[in-house]
Amino acid sequence: MDLPAPFLRRMQSLLGDEYPAYLACCEEPHFRGIRLNTLKCTEETLLASFPFPLERTPFSPLSFYYPPEGGKIGAHPLHHAGAFYSQEPSASSAVTALAPQPGERVLDLCAAPGGKSTQIAALLGGEGLLWSNEVVRSRANILLSNLERMGVRNAVVSSCRPETLCPALEGFFDRVLVDAPCSGEGMFRRDGQAAAEWSEEHVRSCAVRQRAILDDAARALRPGGTLVYSTCTFSPEENEETIAAFLSRHEDFSLGETGLSGGRPGFFGMTAARRIFPMDGGEGHFVALLRKQGEALPPAFAEPAAVPPAVSAAAREILGEVFRNPERDPALAPAGDLVLLAPRELPELRGLGVLRAGVPLCEKKGKRYEPCHGLFMASRPEELRLCLSLQLDSPALAAFLRGEEIDAPGDWKGWCGVAAGSVVTGFGKCSGGRLKNRYPKGLRSF
Repeated sequence: MDLPAPFLRRMQSLLGDEYPAYLACCEEPHFRGIRLNTLKCTEETLLASFPFPLERTPFSPLSFYYPPEGGKIGAHPLHHAGAFYSQEPSASSAVTALAPQPGERVLDLCAAPGGKSTQIAALLGGEGLLWSNEVVRSRANILLSNLERMGVRNAVVSSCRPETLCPALEGFFDRVLVDAPCSGEGMFRRDGQAAAEWSEEHVRSCAVRQRAILDDAARALRPGGTLVYSTCTFSPEENEETIAAFLSRHEDFSLGETGLSGGRPGFFGMTAARRIFPMDGGEGHFVALLRKQGEALPPAFAEPAAVPPAVSAAAREILGEVFRNPERDPALAPAGDLVLLAPRELPELRGLGVLRAGVPLCEKKGKRYEPCHGLFMASRPEELRLCLSLQLDSPALAAFLRGEEIDAPGDWKGWCGVAAGSVVTGFGKCSGGRLKNRYPKGLRSF
């Protein structure tokens, strides 16, 4: 593996006696991992779904090493269904340190493509609020797609600059994650292009940007809250030095223990932080936990948007057609031709680049409304009036994921979920012993 000579000199200085071990790791295959999505799947189901054992990582109880012989993970039916997220193992360490609790308000400030946001969502368990932000709009759309695939109901997705978002939401969040844009040195083993583009100037420019993002993030966190800063790089300028500079500017913050067992203590006396190298079983991560002092004030919530009575009636009718026990008082929000099943107790959203707040419930098609793919993805089979559960190796499931019509029980009629084993992966409409496919074209396998 070809690595820039200046980078190698820096690593030799950083690692000392462990430098040869790092070089040896650079000649080995990179780690692969998957993380269980407990919103949709149990650990028992996940472990039974592969013809090889999965080994738990030291970075999260939900994260497992995925062996090279496992093949293309994105083609697995349970990946389509959102039962797991493909994630480099050490990347799960930041959310483990953040430790979000059900009912809390959590901001993931630099969220795309969604690995850490979906991990936060699983730990929230559908309670509280997740706000996932990504500055680059195209990446924010990928983030939105991943949150939908993983069945996240209680999320706001935005594409907004931190210097605009965080002052507008000052003191609103119990926990904030800054997985900062960085020089990506921990990605070199699996991304040769990242190594080719590395430079010391880029490291310095990343450090400047990271310090500005951290200052913004501090404003969005309530007094008494927790901020976790992470990178996937090794440079001290982007890690320990960035945290030290932040603490010198913010006397109301203190460094806390991450609670992580994987990896090793931070360098340069910052032992409460955590570093992960390939020698530790992960590609590379740095994690630091910061606590904000003071007493929190009650958050300000906005009034829910008004939904026209006819639209509300159509949405409730859809819920009654889809679910065995539909929610009696759903929080609905209009969004163009969509009606969203929205999170409750939202702040003011205007001017913050919000792409979506909640789950698409139904969409207007001509003069009628039809349920959305996202509604089914955020549901379990037992919640649905009709759900066709197919074996993972079933030709019918493969056909469904290609967008084809499939057989259904002759007496079934109406909207019907389709599950990969016990995990909902889409829906269709049953009539006359057939299920007309509504799996989105952009998600189909070929």
